[in-house]
Amino acid sequence: MELEMQWDGNPSIILAIKTLLGVSLPVQVKDIGFTGVFRLIFKPLVDEFPCFGAVCYSLREKKNLEFRLKVVGGDISAIPGIYDAIEGMIRDAIEDSIAWPVRKVVPILPGDYGDLELKPVGMLEVKLVQAKDLTNKDLIGKSDPYAVVYIRPLQDRMKKSKTINNDLNPIWNEHFEFIVEDASTQHLVVKVYDDEGIQSSELIGCAHVRLSELQPGKVKDVWLKLVKSLEVQRDNKNRGQVHLELLYCPFGMENGFVNPFTPNFSMTSLEKVLKSGMNGTEATENQKEATQKRKEVNIRGVLSITIISAEDLPPVDLMGKADPYVVLTLKKSETKNKTRVVNDSLNPVWNNF
Repeated sequence: MELEMQWDGNPSIILAIKTLLGVSLPVQVKDIGFTGVFRLIFKPLVDEFPCFGAVCYSLREKKNLEFRLKVVGGDISAIPGIYDAIEGMIRDAIEDSIAWPVRKVVPILPGDYGDLELKPVGMLEVKLVQAKDLTNKDLIGKSDPYAVVYIRPLQDRMKKSKTINNDLNPIWNEHFEFIVEDASTQHLVVKVYDDEGIQSSELIGCAHVRLSELQPGKVKDVWLKLVKSLEVQRDNKNRGQVHLELLYCPFGMENGFVNPFTPNFSMTSLEKVLKSGMNGTEATENQKEATQKRKEVNIRGVLSITIISAEDLPPVDLMGKADPYVVLTLKKSETKNKTRVVNDSLNPVWNNF
């Protein structure tokens, strides 16, 4: 079931914003107005009243989201760039927390509804190759572009490229990997910025590609036109283009992909690397390294862990308390994840994913 909802209100929401300079700012979010289409799913169907075990809800289409920001005890416009940065983060956080395919599960009857939760279904490999003809954002010299790439705008799942100084035709040749939960509805987003150092970076342009356009196990080579905003349907200004090579590998495919290479096929550079490793032909050191990465991806999945709580920890300070946090490390990998710190507690509760 899908229904349109409108909500307007003035709740009291205070955010603690920490800047790159280490200064904390209490920011109030007020005068919120929202209109969107929500999708409701009632399942599983059961014989017991009300005839379904749980309700899943998700934002299917966001039509409008408005709010005002105010620094408590000050003027937010006094800090250049801070308003746009905070507004963008809030919009991304709201959309990712409830926007389809993400869904919230509300149990109605007792039972295990873990199968209704959003689960990974595959991996997307992305090679950020280059950009060309970028708009110059600097008055003196040229822009210093870098790119941010993501499927879901979560801090730990967004990838940032290196900065190429003073260049409107940057070449990155960087490789990223992303978890895919719903290839039929999710899309990959690329945003190219001008690095302004300690100041807020300025957006040059953005683009996206639907994962539904990718053939599993087949590398797709694309040039995407950059636009001012993904929500703007038409943008006639030339902001440049970005070049990507994409490979979607659903979990369960034998060896990661089903022989995407055919004779006389004009391969991209990424495909040539993969093919050289598969056929045992001579390859450069970089190609061998990339091929080894491909093999590592083929045999792995996604491990989801929730750090719930700890009990009866030993005190470590003079007041008989502790400020505990947890660090998870994956062996033979540089991957580390850290929970938030729970202050003054010997029985901390995290509930961190």
